[in-house]
Amino acid sequence: MTRQVRDVMTADPVTVEPLTSVRAVARLMRDKDIGAVLVIEGGRLCGLVSDRDLVVRAMAEGGDPARTTVAQACSAALVTLAPDDGLDRAVRLMREHSVRRMPVVDRERHAVGIVSLGDLSIERDPGSALADVSAARPNR
Repeated sequence: MTRQVRDVMTADPVTVEPLTSVRAVARLMRDKDIGAVLVIEGGRLCGLVSDRDLVVRAMAEGGDPARTTVAQACSAALVTLAPDDGLDRAVRLMREHSVRRMPVVDRERHAVGIVSLGDLSIERDPGSALADVSAARPNR
């Protein structure tokens, strides 16, 4: 049976609005132990910000983390998946676009989940080092 994105995605992804400060987003990532947050405006997906985006697009530029908004740091040109897409499509798109995380949206572009390279690795290659690391509980 072909597995679908809905079978491996993280449902109910953490979201923020575009005017949220990067400091608030960084704290949210820390507190939720996540590496990416979806940016939502008017109920629809408009961006994705990763921990790397915060460093490269916000902190490295010398901006004030309390005043720099997530809209200034997020990736807006997104490739998305649908919940009923197959895992082969997810792997192909991640490879083609060199991304580690992809938002999952419904027909109206409402965010319904997020799928990561680690999620796919756990499903497709459970004995791999990436799957082991992705499945491990974080040490705090």
